Amino acid sequence: MHRRTAPSLSASSKVAASRERRARRKIPNGNGIQRSSAKSNSALGYGQRILVLTVSLIVVILILLWIGAMFHLSTTTSQSDEGKMSAIRNKLFNDKPKINMPVRPYDGNTNPYTSAALAQNPYLGWQPADVSSPLGSSFSWRQCFKADPKSDGKDQPAGCRENPNELGDAPTVDKNWIPDVKMIRTMAMYGKDKDGNPFPPPLSDELCENIGVTGGKNGDSNKQCLNQAMIRTTGPLTSETVSITPSNHYEATASVQKGTIDVPAPTVMCLVYTMADAHANRIRAMRDTWAGGCNGFLAFSTESDPRLPTISLEHEGPEAYDNMWQKIRSIWRFVGTNYLEEFDWFYIGGDDLFVMPHNLKTYLASLVYKDGTDPKTKEYFVGRRFNPGGHDPFNSGGAGYTLSQATLRKFLASMDDAQHCSAHARTSMEDVMIARCLKHLGIHYTDTRDANGRERFHPFAPGTHINWKPPGPNEESDWYEEYNKEWGVLQGRDCCASDSVSFHYVKKASMVRHMHALIDSCDDSAE
Repeated sequence: MHRRTAPSLSASSKVAASRERRARRKIPNGNGIQRSSAKSNSALGYGQRILVLTVSLIVVILILLWIGAMFHLSTTTSQSDEGKMSAIRNKLFNDKPKINMPVRPYDGNTNPYTSAALAQNPYLGWQPADVSSPLGSSFSWRQCFKADPKSDGKDQPAGCRENPNELGDAPTVDKNWIPDVKMIRTMAMYGKDKDGNPFPPPLSDELCENIGVTGGKNGDSNKQCLNQAMIRTTGPLTSETVSITPSNHYEATASVQKGTIDVPAPTVMCLVYTMADAHANRIRAMRDTWAGGCNGFLAFSTESDPRLPTISLEHEGPEAYDNMWQKIRSIWRFVGTNYLEEFDWFYIGGDDLFVMPHNLKTYLASLVYKDGTDPKTKEYFVGRRFNPGGHDPFNSGGAGYTLSQATLRKFLASMDDAQHCSAHARTSMEDVMIARCLKHLGIHYTDTRDANGRERFHPFAPGTHINWKPPGPNEESDWYEEYNKEWGVLQGRDCCASDSVSFHYVKKASMVRHMHALIDSCDDSAE
């Protein structure tokens, strides 16, 4: 684009002279009516002639500037037809990816706990007190793994960071309260809470050792999978950039750019559905580990707590597993109403998920770079696809799925369609319901496998995936095999991509911390 320069005064000298000659013959009277003067032009004062001349020149300059602006606008808008715009967009993405660099509310360099910030959110910078075990140095994290996966943490010993007494009662909130979903990200970026304690809280080196599901030193199949599949984070939790490989997609065409490129990280809001009895253990464990990697984090629960944060929303029907679809609908409506324009992507899953947010951002950035698109305007439905047969494929709710901003916007406009979007259905199959609605809107799942056919989103824990085998000839059929029959299931170390995003059925808070330590900070040699 070229900016036209304003014309010089000399370029309008003839026009100005003409205006001056006319001014000598007639003078406007202020009502838009010309009247002849009985006096000769010489009777005009010198100051009046200068004023008339100056006004005339200004008028001429403004006219010429207007003409130039109209010409510039016409040359720009003349290329507005779709074919030419597509060519322009393609050139932009071939030369340099059009990836939005969002405005960051906080960059991590200054103390965010100002009086103004705390007046807006008094719980910014809060974290539960780290209650030490009375056993002192003899305390072992292995004790924390012995609890039942459904435990609310009341029986967990001090030091496990799971006991509800350490959390205390939730502060009350206003009926129309809108949570500060960027709070955890801000704290993680700064690296400290408002009292100067490290955040996220440091994890013990013991969590790098082999720890089985019940705390034993053998049978750590989760660690086995993470090591053999070489699953690691693609970058620091708080990094604002990602290194992408656009060709690392299943059946990527030869024209896709090879090599690694550093680009701005997209913004992702992570949504978790839960219950109040999981606040002190599962939600706290997420908050203490991976949640700070999301640009926004909010848990939807049966009780609101602005410190975590969690919020309780009303929805059609009872709070029950068999009515999960109505709870999910209320979540999407709330998020779309209050946060739609603030994030590029929205990831949702249950409270037994383990997520690697930087890996999620890396994959999403790579996807839109490969496609030459923008999540604000392009509909995406991203996760672990399942096809139970027929024409009803969906993304696994257990593994968590992601909507682009454009998809959420389109869903919000149609979510109350009873016929096509099951607006009043009461079912646990929320992932099937939203897939049907999106399919009606012309939005289909994305194949999220890497270039080697390995999956990134996982409906089971790591140990289950690496040890999974299809049923034998005389064994009952396996639903997992059936749902993946269209593309097959890779076994062993090929089960999972090295840049995997999520794992399901990680029910123990202690296992969340163990896996986070293994992926984020441990030396592979730890036994």
